[in-house]
Amino acid sequence: MILLGIRCIDVSMTRSRLFGASMVHLPDKSYRLLLDFLSEHFAAISRDTWQQRMLAGKVLDSQQRCLLPDEPYQIGGLVYYFREVSEETKVPFIEQILYQDEHLIVVDKPHFLPTMPAGRFVEETVLRRLMKRFNSSDIVPIHRLDRLTAGVLLFSVNPSSRDAYQGLFRERKVFKCYEALAPALPYREWPYRHCSRLQPAQQFFRMQEVLGEANSDTIIDVCEQHGALWRYRLYPVTGRKHQLRVHLAALGAPIVNDPLYPCLQEMSEPDNYTQPLKLLAKQISFIDPFTGILRSFKSQLNLSM
Repeated sequence: MILLGIRCIDVSMTRSRLFGASMVHLPDKSYRLLLDFLSEHFAAISRDTWQQRMLAGKVLDSQQRCLLPDEPYQIGGLVYYFREVSEETKVPFIEQILYQDEHLIVVDKPHFLPTMPAGRFVEETVLRRLMKRFNSSDIVPIHRLDRLTAGVLLFSVNPSSRDAYQGLFRERKVFKCYEALAPALPYREWPYRHCSRLQPAQQFFRMQEVLGEANSDTIIDVCEQHGALWRYRLYPVTGRKHQLRVHLAALGAPIVNDPLYPCLQEMSEPDNYTQPLKLLAKQISFIDPFTGILRSFKSQLNLSM
């Protein structure tokens, strides 16, 4: 044990010390202290609470170094922190491993299971489950799916190759196909391309369409017609928050069981598992940045009519 002022570092600490920790990448913004960023970024948590967590050794960097309240802000850094949830609801669905190698783990995520710790979920997330299953703290999601959305989800397991795969998403070199069940739109020609400008709504957890230059783009087609309910295929060109949900709702066909769009509905506590959001990330394909081979992963889940 090494004592540096009030900083306490256990030199025998292994990578498993980071198990159970959430993580956040520090964006390209101007802050003097890390504490300033944490207090602003996580506005629901008081500055005093963050100070106490840091003094208790619950905020660490990627080298497992305890970060104190006087820690300078470092753009591009990775910070691990331990969240506190008194009673966490168990999610009774299991993620399935579709593929894994030395670089990737590809998961079939069920409805209701979060990708990463957030809100009232910490342990009941795909990330935490994978970290425990594979005994590794190097696992990081390459992209995300909403908690209520099911389907294909990619994780990086190798820090040396992580940026190459994340770059595919940044540069829009990933083919993504979703399926959704929603009301029929018989008077529109298909396929249809919907472009609009999305920005956060008054409720921070929702998005809305506004006037202005489009920043979201989705190609929509119909693959099955079943009376008043159709099965749509959605090909997002961009990846804005809740983009597919907002776009279908804007066309007059909100996705079945969507509690947020077109208007906010009362959500049950706990979740009603008999009414999942009928949205599925069905397929992801891309050219592997190291082998040049086409990689394609398809969900084994299906949306029942």
